[in-house]
Amino acid sequence: MKALVKYESGPGHMEIRDIPRPQPGPEQVLIKIVEAGICGSDLHIYHSDIAIPVRPPVVTGHEFSGIIEEVGEHVSGFKPGDRVVSETAYHYCGQCDFCREGWYNLCVERKTLGYWYNGVFTNYTVVPAGRLHHLPDQVSFTAGAMCEPLACVTHAIEDLCRIVPGDVVLVSGPGSIGLMATQVAKAHGATVILSGTDIDSQRLRTARELGADYAVNIQQEDLTALVMKMTRGYGADVVLECSGSGLAIDSALNLIKKRGWFCQIGLPGKKIDFDIEKICFKELHFAGSLGSRHTSWKKALAFLKSGQISLEQLATHKLPISRWEEAFSLFENKQGIKIMMLPEKE
Repeated sequence: MKALVKYESGPGHMEIRDIPRPQPGPEQVLIKIVEAGICGSDLHIYHSDIAIPVRPPVVTGHEFSGIIEEVGEHVSGFKPGDRVVSETAYHYCGQCDFCREGWYNLCVERKTLGYWYNGVFTNYTVVPAGRLHHLPDQVSFTAGAMCEPLACVTHAIEDLCRIVPGDVVLVSGPGSIGLMATQVAKAHGATVILSGTDIDSQRLRTARELGADYAVNIQQEDLTALVMKMTRGYGADVVLECSGSGLAIDSALNLIKKRGWFCQIGLPGKKIDFDIEKICFKELHFAGSLGSRHTSWKKALAFLKSGQISLEQLATHKLPISRWEEAFSLFENKQGIKIMMLPEKE
């Protein structure tokens, strides 16, 4: 079968290769991939500028939906034909304090699907059955393939932040993560201001369709004036920073109120400069977010099942993995919103 493989460390070193179809071992399942999404971290793997451990040669990709093809020994609760999605924490120790307290996303032994173990930019993948979640019948494979980033956003907001009805929430960055964060914040009863730039015109239009109260092009409109008007000069109650831009982070620190909640979701991919004294002078609740937990997957799937969160509109492009270079270029140049990759026909 065809697979997109990071075959060696260093920038680039990625190509389509023929690999054998995997076989599930005990407590594992073989999943036929239906759709897979490109994540920003896939670009970081390509450029070799990501801090999370990568073990080439490895099939890349970790956001997906699929159908169980085969189950290994000692698997219960899942069977061939089930529609599923999977968490990406393929391995963690289960014994450290973080694991025992449910924060296995922080386990020092955590090894990730598509980084360390063969991922989903191919036809079939094998994952431990304990990482699986059933995809509700009313949720499409397209939306299901975006459950992983939605779980990451849900983790950031539910576990590391606090939004109460009536809060003014500033979401910085209108990519797929920002558009998901907008919807989750709205589900918590917030008034949401989403900010972007000229290149984000399509994304800002989509944000309005998905319920953003304000979708602001900061190159055309005065974001500061709007935030201060909405908050009687205090600043936003919550900032969900999804762009990873140093300038955006510093700007958002200016626009958040004292004792506000600031969650950094977007990864810059490099060291950045920002004024950390603003965190001190404002006594901010400042958190960084990494990955997701079992509880955030359950909540993300509940959001999708109830219809509170809509993801279909985000999938603007669907390309076969043979066109991965085109797909990566679209993503990197912010053309479209969510770029999906489809397995090659066998």
